[in-house]
Amino acid sequence: MKNYTKILNKLWTEKDTTPATTINPPVYKGSTVLFNNYGDMLKAGNHSYEGITYGTDRLPTQRQFEETMRQLEGAAITRIFQSGISAIQTALLTFTKSGDHILVCDNAYGPGQRFCKQILKKFGVSFTLIPPNVGADIEQYIKPETVLILLESPGSITFEIQDIPVISAIAAAKNIVTVLDNTWATPLYMKPFALGVDVSIHSVTKYISGYSDVLAGTVSVNEKYAQTFDRFYKQMEIYTPGEECSLALRGLHSLATRLEQHEQSALTIAQWLETLPLIDTVIHPALPSHPEHHLWQRDFTGSSGLFAFTFKKDYTPTELAACIDSLELFGLGYSWGGYKSLLTAGVIKRTIPSRYENKVIIRLNIGLEACNDLIEDLENGFHNLS
Repeated sequence: MKNYTKILNKLWTEKDTTPATTINPPVYKGSTVLFNNYGDMLKAGNHSYEGITYGTDRLPTQRQFEETMRQLEGAAITRIFQSGISAIQTALLTFTKSGDHILVCDNAYGPGQRFCKQILKKFGVSFTLIPPNVGADIEQYIKPETVLILLESPGSITFEIQDIPVISAIAAAKNIVTVLDNTWATPLYMKPFALGVDVSIHSVTKYISGYSDVLAGTVSVNEKYAQTFDRFYKQMEIYTPGEECSLALRGLHSLATRLEQHEQSALTIAQWLETLPLIDTVIHPALPSHPEHHLWQRDFTGSSGLFAFTFKKDYTPTELAACIDSLELFGLGYSWGGYKSLLTAGVIKRTIPSRYENKVIIRLNIGLEACNDLIEDLENGFHNLS
């Protein structure tokens, strides 16, 4: 026991002069971060220290992922969160206070809408749901106390697209913050800041990670609002574990290649579905049949693997189960953007009348399986419909 303390102490004071160089960055874990000297500790105390002060102060793996996303987004700053909904919640909390009013597209992520109804409302922030294909008509919903507009374009179930440049211009003239959930397109297929948006949100859980084993989200902010967001983020002492950041970085390396496959397979399957007599509507922004296809052509440079369709006949739940439960390649599960193909089905209830009112929406996440195999799987499932 004589030298026990000295030996343990040496573990963290001794520098390794021959570190291994790995392709992927190391994962950092820790709460206490040691200062090199007392002078640095004094700087930390008066908020002038530029280094890392504590485990919640964004350890190196987190900072590397954030910087990569910041550059992809073209943002002033990016911060990562423990989930996509955490990112949405923090963005809304940052830019609102009691007495404020916000506008929320009716196709925005459901848990985000519930946060507005159940949490923001408790603290005196009111909100109004607006049409999911809103454009210049957003003027009629703006109140003197409106401070923020939450958009999702396209929405991840019924895929309406908003006229983002028009909305952003109207909002900017009134000093209203525009927040866009850009998860469907990723930073590769749509550039929100180039369209005038102030804040861009991603569920990193989806395409960016790509393997359905990460829970994370990002908020990227333009120069105008970066300092406000950064101050709020620091005050809340939010951080994301290094393992999630490392896996998200891994996903970014293959994002472009994966997206290309997702896009091509989804388009092939969507076009095939349009030829089938039992299909009513294929809801895919990149198809000319989509009502906002012209906006997709103008604002996007590609499409991803998530889209939906409806049947002409109103099948019973039993009939739908016979079809869906027979599928071998499509898993039944929430989320999307991963390598495995997934399916969800249900009637979507909206506050504002929907194009697909009372229709069962079949949503497909087209993964990385062979496209012909996925078509064959769907075809076999459709044979079970009476």
